[in-house]
Amino acid sequence: MEYQGICHKMHAGLQDVSVTDQQTHKANVEYKFILDRTKIDLPFVLGQEIELEWSGNIYCVSCGQKTPKSYSQGHCFKCFKTKASCDMCIMKPETCHYHLGTCREEQFAQEVCFQPHIVYLANSSALKVGITRLGQMPTRWLDQGATQALPIMQVGSRRLSGQLEVMFGAEVADKTDWRKLLKGEAPPLDLITVRDQLLDDFAPQIAMIRDEFSMSLDFNEGLEILEHERPREFIYPVAAYPEKIKSHNLDKTPKIRGKLQGIKGQYLILDNGVINIRKYTGYELCIRSE
Repeated sequence: MEYQGICHKMHAGLQDVSVTDQQTHKANVEYKFILDRTKIDLPFVLGQEIELEWSGNIYCVSCGQKTPKSYSQGHCFKCFKTKASCDMCIMKPETCHYHLGTCREEQFAQEVCFQPHIVYLANSSALKVGITRLGQMPTRWLDQGATQALPIMQVGSRRLSGQLEVMFGAEVADKTDWRKLLKGEAPPLDLITVRDQLLDDFAPQIAMIRDEFSMSLDFNEGLEILEHERPREFIYPVAAYPEKIKSHNLDKTPKIRGKLQGIKGQYLILDNGVINIRKYTGYELCIRSE
């Protein structure tokens, strides 16, 4: 089988969702490749020999123009400098500057930044805190390779969710160690207990933030503690984890070949190394399997 097109991050979804006796939601993760914005079933199975080859071409995922280099996961330099989706506040939402009148795109702000957001706890390489739009659950967790996740708060804007993430970050990391992620499953955590402890520790700060935003005349931020949410658990299609992590780089080696041992987050785990598919958004790839 052979597929060719412009690469985008893999689509991750859930199948066989079940609820355990502890009311934990558990599900298997399944993936589809996205080439030229069209979802296709992965043309291979675990244990199968696969090949990925980069043509040398990169196309901007925003304007479609050919670009010699990819910026901010698939953009040309012009779009990187002008699109709101490439602004620093996407990486650091607490620095949102819409209220200062300097947002790059009004429509983007309304469609993305002023939508309900979730503050969550997750277990990927270890315990972490993160944020995502309400409509991006569970995609965000699956893209990060989390084996457990628990929504703990819902708010009305990206900026407020970012402030809460920074606050909780004083006790809980907000990063995933991708090497640990790919070396095995993180030990399970009692996310309910962690949530209750964090909400108790930061109760005064949460009250202050709620009061501050309730007095805002510009936004209806809202802040809700999700005390009735239950943990989610995710099982990834991985037959074997590597003992040592070697990362493939298509910029240096345009063709890679190996046996597929698993998929986790946005990584393909091969018997001779791993590759982050999301990193090559905008790259023209040919994918082959036997």
